[in-house]
Amino acid sequence: MDPKLRKPVMVLTSSTFAFTICFAVWMMFAVIGIPIKKQLNLNETEFGLLAAMPVLSGSLIRVPLGFWTDRFGGRIVFFVLMLCTVVPIWMMSYATEFWQFLVIGLFVGLAGGSFSVGTPYVARWFPKSRQGLAMGVFGAGNSGSALTKFVAPALIVAAGGAWTIVPQVYSVAMLVTALLFWMFSATDPKHNVPGSVSLADQLKMLRDPRVWRYCQYYSVVFGGYVALALWMTKYYVGEYGFNMQTAALLAACFSLPGGVLRAVGGWISDKYGAYQTTWWVMWVCWVAFFWLSYPQTSFTVQTVTGPRDFSLGLSPTFFTVILFVVGIAMAIGKASVFKFISDDFGANIGAVSGVVGLAGGLGGFVLPIMFGALVDLTGVRSSSFMLMYGTVCVSLVWMHFSFRKEHFAAGSAKKAAVGAPAPATR
Repeated sequence: MDPKLRKPVMVLTSSTFAFTICFAVWMMFAVIGIPIKKQLNLNETEFGLLAAMPVLSGSLIRVPLGFWTDRFGGRIVFFVLMLCTVVPIWMMSYATEFWQFLVIGLFVGLAGGSFSVGTPYVARWFPKSRQGLAMGVFGAGNSGSALTKFVAPALIVAAGGAWTIVPQVYSVAMLVTALLFWMFSATDPKHNVPGSVSLADQLKMLRDPRVWRYCQYYSVVFGGYVALALWMTKYYVGEYGFNMQTAALLAACFSLPGGVLRAVGGWISDKYGAYQTTWWVMWVCWVAFFWLSYPQTSFTVQTVTGPRDFSLGLSPTFFTVILFVVGIAMAIGKASVFKFISDDFGANIGAVSGVVGLAGGLGGFVLPIMFGALVDLTGVRSSSFMLMYGTVCVSLVWMHFSFRKEHFAAGSAKKAAVGAPAPATR
């Protein structure tokens, strides 16, 4: 290996591994939330709140973490962040009341803020032409969601059905991961934002409408991914009657490509551009959510020979295939949105990625609660996909009009420059 690449590759590898474990911890309620729901006799909305609580704190902390990463460097911020979650993760196994799970979940959720640390930390070790791929590889740590769906059910079975084994094992895993990360990562002071740059200067980028546009895109591709990753195990149990182990395995068919293929999304974004990639991602999701929204339906048609009964609905196999496609699309979309950021805000990538990550995380917090509320109100489980269909519609409309406006503005400026009279000569 080229000596110049050795340190960047080590940073990328150690950061991706650390983020995978952080994401697995962040998503553990996708599995342990099911026995907790039964233990506490929660309704669908309460389950949504329980599953989403870690996502809330992991989202809110992303903005300050992004600023601190720009100022102090990603290595120290990442390391301290992981250490801060070790004790809360362990304490989760001792919670017995609903409010205790909510409060401890807020502290466990800090692990989710690791994304806004690792993204700028990793990107700055690579040239601009490779930053999309580098961020995509790091973002593949989202596959920690699938890791939880494989590991957590196995741990619960091994412990005789006791879900408390999961946070205990995860706490030890987080401590070991933090130490390994510190051993194999590195620091380059040149990557830090100069101390003369104030917080107010960094916040000026919030006036840029592009930031808010990318926030909306990311709330769909990442917020939707987090929400569905939390919700799908329970969905399979309720909709198709699978046990928790089988449901978690099928839900991993969405979570795994949604994480691992983010690196592919980074490569595609580098090659074809962030706009083109994101545009097609939204269209794929739009079609897929249309199919997933259709509820299981039975109806009777009066024919010439008498009444005939019909049933319409997605089989578990067809449902899983479509969900797998959505996972691939969201993986590519998560990478393409951050390619937008690296192209447009290279100097403030930490701050902007923190804000955009916050928006995506808040989407992942709000959506599971809305999923539960819709099920409680309508009694239709597929209403969660109806909601996702609506959010994708907003993204497509916004992309169409905002980029068309920018295209026309650029074309007008070019015509004005071409038609301008030549400067007078003497």
